Amino acid sequence: MVGRAIPRRSLHSVLKKHKPQLRLSKDVHIMVHLNCLLFLHRLAVEARTKAVESKSSTIQPKHVKEVAKMEKQLLN
Repeated sequence: MVGRAIPRRSLHSVLKKHKPQLRLSKDVHIMVHLNCLLFLHRLAVEARTKAVESKSSTIQPKHVKEVAKMEKQLLN
């Protein structure tokens, strides 16, 4: 099992502070972790696509930054 960067209770408290109306289960930390993993996977796939477009054989930091910037614009 992977060690936790944030204790479950602290994560629960932060989520409740920002969204007090939500009813959170005691296993919400697993869903947060899964969501982070899915985000990182999507970011890596899109950065790989960007690297292929620029005819690079490796994903470079500039590819990740470009993709992250596009995602930020889509969210706003």
